[in-house]
Amino acid sequence: MAADTQTLAQAAPAIPAYLSSVYWWAYIHPRAVRLFEREWLVNLILFGNYARLRDAALAALGARPAGRSLQIACVYGDLSMRLAARLPEGAQLDVVDVLPIQLDNLAHKLPRGAPVRLLHGNSSALALDAETYDRVLLFFLLHEQPEEVRRATIAEALRVLKPGGRLVIVDYHRPHGCNPLYWPVAAVLRVLEPFALDLWRHEVAEWFPPRAGVAASRKATCFGGLYQVITITK
Repeated sequence: MAADTQTLAQAAPAIPAYLSSVYWWAYIHPRAVRLFEREWLVNLILFGNYARLRDAALAALGARPAGRSLQIACVYGDLSMRLAARLPEGAQLDVVDVLPIQLDNLAHKLPRGAPVRLLHGNSSALALDAETYDRVLLFFLLHEQPEEVRRATIAEALRVLKPGGRLVIVDYHRPHGCNPLYWPVAAVLRVLEPFALDLWRHEVAEWFPPRAGVAASRKATCFGGLYQVITITK
């Protein structure tokens, strides 16, 4: 195990009700973790685009991300390990998640001595100081949250980001109408990911807080528009 998990608040955060009711089958049950922690399966879920999206996120964060980086929510696959491997001497990666089982899973994937701190906390109410991170990553998290939680998560990500820092968001996007996966994906998301279609109907910028302090924003889409990579400079 690379590091012990540190609880951000005085008391351990409760598992949000929407997470327990909607995503127990994907993140909370121990069998779910054993099932989904297979890179080939993650790649299949993303229609063969996992490596492409992972590498796009890493590229947006920078080749040698010095200073302090924050990943909000654990993810299946090797994203966190690859990000940690890019850190130069003296840099640190913090990963925060509300689910202890996800933090434990990541701890067992990280190599011993990795410069990674695991934090038990809620993305929508981070007990972290303002303007302390050089970059923040949200990798396929926003589509899993109801709107009010999504707004709070983005606000928190921007709050803890230093001026000049970079927020990278990778998530679903409304595909082009001619994309043959348009209707099949819409049907699957409607059943299994009830909040995901919000990202088809709205731009992520619509959930930014007032006076967000965004200096620049760049969006790129891929795979017929089904996925988006947003890079925001505070």
